[in-house]
Amino acid sequence: MDISDYKEELRLLNYKRQIIFSGSSPPEIFVGRHGYPNVYTGILAPIERGDTEKFSSPEDWFKKQASIKEIMDYRKKLIYPRFKSKIKDVRTGNSLLTALNQISLSNKSVSAEFTLRKPAKFSPINESSVPFIGNPAPLKKIRLEENPKILPVVDYITGDNKLKASDGIKELYNKKVEISGIIKILSAGLLGLKTQRKLVPSRWAITATDDTISKEMLKSIRYFPEINDIKILHSEYLGNHYEIILLPGKFEFEVIEISMKNKRVWQDYEGFFGRKNYADSVTGAYYVNRLALCEYLMKIKRQCSCIYFREVRPEYNVPLGVGILRENSRNAFTKQPEVFQTIKEAINKIQERINLNVKEFSDKSIILNNYGKQKRISEWFN
Repeated sequence: MDISDYKEELRLLNYKRQIIFSGSSPPEIFVGRHGYPNVYTGILAPIERGDTEKFSSPEDWFKKQASIKEIMDYRKKLIYPRFKSKIKDVRTGNSLLTALNQISLSNKSVSAEFTLRKPAKFSPINESSVPFIGNPAPLKKIRLEENPKILPVVDYITGDNKLKASDGIKELYNKKVEISGIIKILSAGLLGLKTQRKLVPSRWAITATDDTISKEMLKSIRYFPEINDIKILHSEYLGNHYEIILLPGKFEFEVIEISMKNKRVWQDYEGFFGRKNYADSVTGAYYVNRLALCEYLMKIKRQCSCIYFREVRPEYNVPLGVGILRENSRNAFTKQPEVFQTIKEAINKIQERINLNVKEFSDKSIILNNYGKQKRISEWFN
């Protein structure tokens, strides 16, 4: 089943007759990027009340190992009432943005009444970094039907107008706020210096959050001792299969993705001193994977060279966002790594678990092609 298969199902939900509806936002918002700095901004909610957090949380989906059908059954119920905003409007506020801000701060579902200018229609938003959004509608008015439930730490950090956005991201992460929650708060323009706050398109907010947190970790990781062995970790979820190679050496990072469907390849790399530009091939998935790696390296207090092989299998046929990739990647690092004496042994083991020829990955790898060609400093003293 792909997106087109849901069109008839959505017609049966009677959205075309809904101008006024009440529903509980998971909570979830989406800020578009087309037309920037004048962008579509809105809140997602189904025509039902109660606990709807499962409609929106990649952390929850992975924990429960939800299927693509289960996730799409959630997503197809969400209406996206939206309105046009200038990104700096968040500083002056209006009734629509005020409601959006309150929902963004909440860590539990929030009930609201929405008045639309026109009924929602099936028109999927083209943004693969976030889970499927299929029912946009112009928003006229919104009324919150309950007070949002805001964590004290979120209230405190978003209320600090003298704290830079990057520092706010790091503080929220250190206080155990989920990544999806931090992204939502940043996107709504609720972090940063008072004079610099603005709406951030959701796609950019995702990358900024993962990038900011992992860069902070790398300040320490680059001083850790290197691992001693070649290690392999792996994980799979919803047709996204990861093989992760950890090699003795200074920090380097590379992601290679190949689609089984059309053999399309995405690849990005960074050396010890990091990237100066956006990873525009792998895009958001690059940064969620680097975050998962950095969390692991901080835990074991080591550094290494790391290569991600992602085999995108045919069953992954609808966009579910990079959040599920972050959780899939994190899951790999909860397992006991396999240890190998040689690269050849490691690559042969990977071949046992993937469908493509492993050489399609390994031959493209910058790190593997350079590995062993230069002596490490420690080797000069052996």
